[in-house]
Amino acid sequence: MAAYPFREFIVGWKGDTANKIPQAQKMELKDFAAHVAAKFNVHKIEPWSPIFPSTDPKYLEQFRAAVEKAHSAIVDIAVDAGHSQYAADAAEREKSLIGSKHWIDVGAALGSPSIRTHIDDAKDSKPDVGRAADTLARVAEYAAKMNVVVHLENDNPVSEDPFFIVQVIEKVNSPWLRALPDFGNSLAAHDEEFQNRAMEAMFAHAYGICHVKDGEVDDQGKASHVDLAKTFAILKKHGYKGYCSIEYDAPGDPYKPTAELVEQTVKFLS
Repeated sequence: MAAYPFREFIVGWKGDTANKIPQAQKMELKDFAAHVAAKFNVHKIEPWSPIFPSTDPKYLEQFRAAVEKAHSAIVDIAVDAGHSQYAADAAEREKSLIGSKHWIDVGAALGSPSIRTHIDDAKDSKPDVGRAADTLARVAEYAAKMNVVVHLENDNPVSEDPFFIVQVIEKVNSPWLRALPDFGNSLAAHDEEFQNRAMEAMFAHAYGICHVKDGEVDDQGKASHVDLAKTFAILKKHGYKGYCSIEYDAPGDPYKPTAELVEQTVKFLS
């Protein structure tokens, strides 16, 4: 089984955060670990799959070497594969399986103990626990062979509803398929009462990684604010011992708020 530390924290910018970094400061993905180490004194990263310039073995070898040179490590890959695990169309489900297997291979090549895979919307079906569990059981079986844990995040409010995710995880019933609680995603789509129940449900099935953020901005520009004290209390209540990934995905310069969130995370974990 992949090993995790006791509540260590990491940095992983995703979404279009890279577009908010001043042009002169933009960098190649393989240089991100050294940048994070220099800026925040953090030596663990969570890269986002759409910004990989390549997943060819030669590039992955270069990426891993650059991370190791920075005395750092990749501890999760946030994967957006674009296919639905619960689609009525069997061919679509097979594409999602192939995509997950590919990124499990990438994770193994980079020495990452885990990946996060999306449960994507299906054009021909509402979320279906049975079909999603059947697909993800095969993903978990492959993940076990590669020693890479697969995580499911409460992101899309429909296809990745936290309680749907929990049902899928419980049906698959594999130590290689786990929940990835995101502090802000459910709050952006629902109210605080739902958020608290979502965090309780997700942390009960969490293992390797969670996403720490202090707020979220929805598609209409409305901001929500996470009660960090309450969410970290839920984290501790469930005995969570995985990574805390500092996720910044909001308007403005990312450096100052990321540093502040690192500081707050250290305080709440102390």
